[in-house]
Amino acid sequence: MRYLITKVKGVKVGHYSDKKNVTGCTVVLFPPGTVAGCEVRGGAPGTRETALLSPYKTVSEIQAILLTGGSSYGLAAADGVMKYLREKGLGFKTEWGIVPIVPAAVIFDLYLGSAEVFPTAENGYQACLLASDKNFEQGNVGAGTGATVGKWAGPQFWMKGGLGNTSLEVGELVIGALAVVNSLGDIYNEDGTILAGAINERGEFLAEIQKEVSVRKENPFFANTTLLLLVTNAKLSKLEANLLAQRIQDAFAQVIKPVHTRFDGDVSFVAATGEAEADFETLVAYSIEISKEAIRNAVRFAQCLPGVPACSDLKFE
Repeated sequence: MRYLITKVKGVKVGHYSDKKNVTGCTVVLFPPGTVAGCEVRGGAPGTRETALLSPYKTVSEIQAILLTGGSSYGLAAADGVMKYLREKGLGFKTEWGIVPIVPAAVIFDLYLGSAEVFPTAENGYQACLLASDKNFEQGNVGAGTGATVGKWAGPQFWMKGGLGNTSLEVGELVIGALAVVNSLGDIYNEDGTILAGAINERGEFLAEIQKEVSVRKENPFFANTTLLLLVTNAKLSKLEANLLAQRIQDAFAQVIKPVHTRFDGDVSFVAATGEAEADFETLVAYSIEISKEAIRNAVRFAQCLPGVPACSDLKFE
């Protein structure tokens, strides 16, 4: 279970993957008392309940976060997560009943498989039933099933994106990051080379050949998003969780180019379970680094599909 976000005590991850229709969803369940924040960037986000995470809003705890494919249709999977949590008696308690708090965000993956099939409430419920604090699959799984990257030059040059994660332990502090990468931009290594992105049939990355990235307005594949969830056992206020969600967007900018365009809907979540003391700026520094690694892992673990090469297993002539 090394390097998984489930190293944070009480956190569970579950996937629903539809390999035939190339879509899916991922749910992350949290222990009681988990505080969360969120930052949304780019011009084309698809979200649910993210406004509730503002430090100005009343509710302070969440029970789960859903990441899903299917564009806005896929947000219906959150209904299944709410059903599961309500059956467990988990949620915001009111005089009239329990209301589970499940923020959610989507990627647009309708072009790769079927545009008529997307995650449903039943699928969200299934992901909860499968949620575990043990090992879980990465790559073409859950919300990353239909993800692609490097679409700035058009679909004939794209590569497979996916879902990746990593974690870090420093003394009592535990930090984990899980990313679903479906970006317009290319994914870069620490040394500035391209890990995955717009690529030709000879295995040459277009940005390296052209020495520039030209995003054309007429490109029909402006359907992109990177989602990232950072989980930590640190004690954070709701305000601090939101500030950390803002800061880890730096990881997006360092690894994905271009990023935060009007054709992206980039969302970063932070969830803090409140068990360990941590200096905030130190936490920020660690969080940015593991967020970058989770984004890279999303393409490292991805597997190719017909017409969509992947950096993990494709060999060019």
